[in-house]
Amino acid sequence: MKKYKTTIILFALFEIIAVSLWLATGNLFFLLNFTYIGLCIGIGGFLQAAGKKYAREFVQFGVGAYILVFLGLICKENMQIEGLWYYLLSGVVGAGVLHYAIAKIFGPLLFGRGWCGYACWTAMILDLLPYKQPQGPRKKIGYIRYIVFVLSLVLVLLLLHVGKATAHNLFVLFLVGNLVYYAVGIILAAAFKDNRAFCKYICPITVFLKPMSYFSLLRIRCDEEKCIHCGKCLQVCPMEVEVNNDSRKRKNATECILCQKCKKECPVKALR
Repeated sequence: MKKYKTTIILFALFEIIAVSLWLATGNLFFLLNFTYIGLCIGIGGFLQAAGKKYAREFVQFGVGAYILVFLGLICKENMQIEGLWYYLLSGVVGAGVLHYAIAKIFGPLLFGRGWCGYACWTAMILDLLPYKQPQGPRKKIGYIRYIVFVLSLVLVLLLLHVGKATAHNLFVLFLVGNLVYYAVGIILAAAFKDNRAFCKYICPITVFLKPMSYFSLLRIRCDEEKCIHCGKCLQVCPMEVEVNNDSRKRKNATECILCQKCKKECPVKALR
């Protein structure tokens, strides 16, 4: 039962959110939405504890495809960062704002960059590419994410200023934005031989995720007394995190997506 502890806690957390929002608003959508996400995480957690290799991918596609297809394409909620800016500036607390607050702003204090590893609809496609282990040294172009972050806000401010921030235009922006993200992500992955190049250098969401993830309660821990420094964990980490160092100040500490590839590879079970 102990190995399911984290899974049960996360499911319970999402169920508390689901019931609380349902009772507070009277909107059944919140109950169904967060219960579904919690169930995906719960089932994925049990699959992972059972040693199934596809556990993370199950959660990734279950949650990511749901947000992209149902909330984005069918319900026409702009779940990109432009949607967040629009809703905040318009004083609308909709699904987009709650999504960011729970998954990308305050949630990372609990589960770090778990969103990136288990729910991101951009990464769920990029992870299918063949460059699962980064080739070569990390590029020093991470500043691009801050440029994209600012440009997304400027774009929404311009649309509001000229009166073009309509529901239709926001939906078009969601479609175009996703296509651009996929295209850029695939090109970068091929150019740098790294599936997660987009996440490391371009994704504006990481501006929220990185500072919060530093304080995350849920993180990969290393028993440095057990560690034999074989380097196998470092070789398989898609985000190039120095996982054989237990300090929060380890290299790329806020990049960990909790994929647990390092844990599976460790020959002495020093990672947990």
